Amino acid sequence: MSQTQPSIGDALAATVPMVRTLNLVFEETTAERAVVRLPDQPEYHNHVGGPHAGAMFTLAESASGAIVLAAFGDQLSRAVPLAVRAEIGYKKLAMGPVTATAELGRPAADIVAELDAGERPEFPVRISITREDGAETGEMTVVWTLRPNK
Repeated sequence: MSQTQPSIGDALAATVPMVRTLNLVFEETTAERAVVRLPDQPEYHNHVGGPHAGAMFTLAESASGAIVLAAFGDQLSRAVPLAVRAEIGYKKLAMGPVTATAELGRPAADIVAELDAGERPEFPVRISITREDGAETGEMTVVWTLRPNK
């Protein structure tokens, strides 16, 4: 299931206003990895001229949502993906455009097996935020669940 699905970025832009507000660009969206870029936009800068922490949080959370939809889009008829909690660390000053790269923290097959067993699986998505020079400026983990439909 590693086929690129550009429609996920379009779907998120259509249904999540913050994606449109920040002009997020979905560069890659597969079940293995999602890469989303936040362009350099002065209206979203912080007091030192880089992207605001809230914009970087939204960027990373959006990348996590994209990979969840790519990995579990075929489960949407029976479960709703929901973010449970998130933790972010800001490591270096971010300037200019930044990119978030998200990867599932557990095999998708294991998560679907828990759903098949009638459970409500939780799983981490790890996201790295980098500058154009490749330096990692932040890292985030979002724990997601697939809540079975009633």
